[in-house]
Order: sequence, then C-alpha cells, then structure tokens
Amino acid sequence: MDKTQAGSFESTQEFLVMRNIYESAVKQLALKFEILNSEFNIQYSRSPIHHIESRVKSAQSIMAKLTKKGMPYNIASAKENINDIAGVRVVCNYIDDVYRVAEIFERQKDVEILKKQDYIKEPNYNGYRSLHLDTRIPVYLSDRTEYVVAEIQLRTIAMDFWASLEHQMKYKKDIKNPEMIVRELKRCADELASCDLSMQTIRNLIRDEH
Repeated sequence: MDKTQAGSFESTQEFLVMRNIYESAVKQLALKFEILNSEFNIQYSRSPIHHIESRVKSAQSIMAKLTKKGMPYNIASAKENINDIAGVRVVCNYIDDVYRVAEIFERQKDVEILKKQDYIKEPNYNGYRSLHLDTRIPVYLSDRTEYVVAEIQLRTIAMDFWASLEHQMKYKKDIKNPEMIVRELKRCADELASCDLSMQTIRNLIRDEH
C-alpha cells in the first residue's frame, strides 16, 4: 500500500460518503458525553469528564489496517473489518468517573454495545489502561438510516498522558534502547495507576468531609 493508492481510495465519492457518515457518528457520540457531563455539573456541581476527543481514521490508516488484516481495499471491507474507523476518547478525572460515565452511557437505548474490554482492571502487557467500548449507533440521513460501528475509549488523565507517550514511542523509528524505554513505560504505568487510586481516595476523603 502506498500514498498513491491511499489518495485514490480517499478521492472516491464512496469514501467521501462513508467519511461523512462516520464523522456524523462521532459528533453524536461526543454530544452524548457532553450532555452527560453538563447534567452532572448541574446536579453535583462537578464535571466527571475532563475533555473529549474524537477522530475518523484517514484513508491511509484504513488501508494500512486492511493490509495488516489481509483484507481487500474497498468500503465494504473497511466497514466490516475495522471497528475503530470512528473513535471517541473520553478523558475523566478519576477512575470511578470512568465507570460511572460508562454505566450511564451504556443505558442509552439507541446505543448497542458490541464489545467491552476493561484494560483498567486487567491492564495490557505493556501497562496500557483504558476502558474500551465497541458500539453501534444509528446515523439518520435524508433517505435512510446507517448503523455505524465506533470505538469509545474511557480513561483517566494519567492514563491518557501515558498512552500519548507510548503512542509516540510506538511510531518513532530508529529508537535507541527500545527495551529500556518499554521497561520504563511499564514502570511509569504502574506508578500512575497507584497515583490514580491515591488521588481518588483523597477526593473521596474531601467529599466525605462535607
């Protein structure tokens, strides 16, 4: 797969239609979380969500993933084989906020939860922590309804900080001493997890004083 192929894929009308549908899906999902955060702020005078990020994979990223999976380069193949073309990241202040926000979100009747992976309770081998939800939501168009699969990642600020650094390392070429960096990242992940628990405990103690 090269840039010429990706450019050809990206310029097709079919891809532009698909991208618009997936962009509509992430807008809807982001809005759902913004509404939940606003309601929480009014009811409890605090916001469980620190910030929300969203993205739709580029044509090049989609084709790279299809190549990795050994799948054909077409829109139908992308929709069927890639669950994270649309992605929303919800960064919360505390661990219990992650689970509370996810629990409320999962109760919404127009959201279908396809898969749930809890990398907070069971971290990945490298220390990665996050709660993943593969979802399917309806996008209402002028002449039809499209059901879009999107991945939601919920994590704390500390988990997001770590994941950002790990992402840089993963895509950086010609790194010296990669084994040492991997060990350090794992150590930092464990320390940040401990810090997350301590911060939540302190928050709970402050809350209970009132």
